[in-house]
Amino acid sequence: MTGLLEGKRLLITGVITDASIAFHVAKAAQEQGAEVVLTGFGRMSLVQRIATRLPKPAPVIELDVQNDEQLAGLADAVREHVDGLDGVVHAIGFAPQSCLGAPFLDAPWKDVAVALEVSAYSLKSLAVATLPLLSPGSSIVGLDFDARVAWPAYNWMGVAKAAFESANRYLARELGPKGVRVNLVAAGPVRTMAAKSIPGFKELEDAWGERAPLGWDVNDATPVAKSVCALLSDWLPATTGSMVWVDGGVHATGM
Repeated sequence: MTGLLEGKRLLITGVITDASIAFHVAKAAQEQGAEVVLTGFGRMSLVQRIATRLPKPAPVIELDVQNDEQLAGLADAVREHVDGLDGVVHAIGFAPQSCLGAPFLDAPWKDVAVALEVSAYSLKSLAVATLPLLSPGSSIVGLDFDARVAWPAYNWMGVAKAAFESANRYLARELGPKGVRVNLVAAGPVRTMAAKSIPGFKELEDAWGERAPLGWDVNDATPVAKSVCALLSDWLPATTGSMVWVDGGVHATGM
């Protein structure tokens, strides 16, 4: 049986450990026939080691989305492994500690600016950097956490995610004429290294499963990974500027 992503060439960002949602996306994509290239930042030796745990070891490119030089050279770096791209996964986010958990009113602009650049503006940066590799029918998918409400302790990261969601809509407008789709997957809480750094995350994940009509397992990123793969496939050819909730239904139930 042919896989959902057979022959697709994908660039997947944001892998840190094998608990990362991006790792599970890469794994599911390979299982569905895709050829995967990863990007990493910071602990490159760790990312390279994690890349060998995929069904097929994947090449890793260093990418700091605040580094204009690396962004400008990304297309050429990808071409060393594949001759083009059919999909890109944005799984990048960061906020200084003053923006998460600390009093919302106390966060200085310099820290907020970092959160906005890395967690929201980088969607545009990544899209522009990979556009020379993308052909009509390609898909960009970003990993999101529903920013329609003010979550406890999420603070300026929530503001950054709201900007991320808005950037998704504008990118969909700009890239649609080029045949490139741009969508987000708003995931429920998954127990990753990044999630553990969020104050109050434990309380959030504990309540999520009780509220979700379909239930929710914070240790299982598979539902999120499969949904990302669906958006990367050819099966949603007219869907762009959208946000797909993969949260067990919590977004529909209220607090």
